[in-house]
Amino acid sequence: MEAFAAYSHALAALVIFTLITLALSPFSALAKQKAGLAPGATPREDYAEKAYRLNRAYLNGCETLPAFLTVTLVAILAGAAPFWVNLLASLALAARVIMIFIHLQGIGKPHSGPRSVFYVVGWACMAGLAILALVAVF
Repeated sequence: MEAFAAYSHALAALVIFTLITLALSPFSALAKQKAGLAPGATPREDYAEKAYRLNRAYLNGCETLPAFLTVTLVAILAGAAPFWVNLLASLALAARVIMIFIHLQGIGKPHSGPRSVFYVVGWACMAGLAILALVAVF
């Protein structure tokens, strides 16, 4: 595994991102159960409701994880510059963690608030990883 040692931060970011998403799942389920919703039901779309925010944080993780996993792994396998891969993957993870905190606390407005800023930061990091991967491939 020495070939991947230079990418340890990026690999750790992938695992931590996955663990966070997995951890949000039962909390989302419990919040929906507490709200009286059937398994698999979607909470009422009201940012003021904790069950909705928790469910959205979980679903955001599920929606983002495949893209994050893909661009990070391809960048690693293609041999993109480890410094940049580690930096962008770590920043994407940090942005995700901050975004989840903001989401769960209900900070800001549903649109164009601080949560949106950190979403864009994470998105930009993943776009950067994709560019690094494409440059390394070609």
